[in-house]
Amino acid sequence: MNNPKHSIKKISAEQLSALLQTLQTRFEKNRHRHKELEWTNVLAKLNTAGVDQLWSLHEMERTGGEPDVTGYDKKTIEFIFTDCAAESPKGRRSICYDHEALKARKEHPPANSAAAMAAEMGIEMLTEEQYRQIQQLEPFDTKTSSWIITPVAIRSLGGALFCDRRYNTVFVYHNGAESYYAGRAFRGSLRV
Repeated sequence: MNNPKHSIKKISAEQLSALLQTLQTRFEKNRHRHKELEWTNVLAKLNTAGVDQLWSLHEMERTGGEPDVTGYDKKTIEFIFTDCAAESPKGRRSICYDHEALKARKEHPPANSAAAMAAEMGIEMLTEEQYRQIQQLEPFDTKTSSWIITPVAIRSLGGALFCDRRYNTVFVYHNGAESYYAGRAFRGSLRV
């Protein structure tokens, strides 16, 4: 479901300035997420990024994801921003897994799906491997859960996967793809 208010990928100078300040503050406050990286290099990359990438980062922030740099790909020369909110992003909760699940929901359908929101925002949902990687940085989703990319074999049978962290352990679970809960959203990543 498209949100007309956010379908045009524009970011104002004021929004960009506020976003860059927020990202810098978060970057400096959370050095454990990117020990070998420097903000000046990240900023230089952001200053040459396309408007679509900056808009996507703004959407990650606007929906409560609290994006931060969690890696650098030397081959592609890209910084990897990942949602680092302690709990699943508030602006993305109460959504089912994908558009097919949304269409199948006969009663009380949610407003959107994780896959559709990620596509609209221009970001990628996390895989199980990526989810486990960010959990090595610090504990996430200790009270909430996050949808993750589901293998086709599972999705074709009506299921979808989600993760959380309980008892200092990352768990992967399954649910019907059409299900949705107030404490479940999705985490995404963006390469810049």
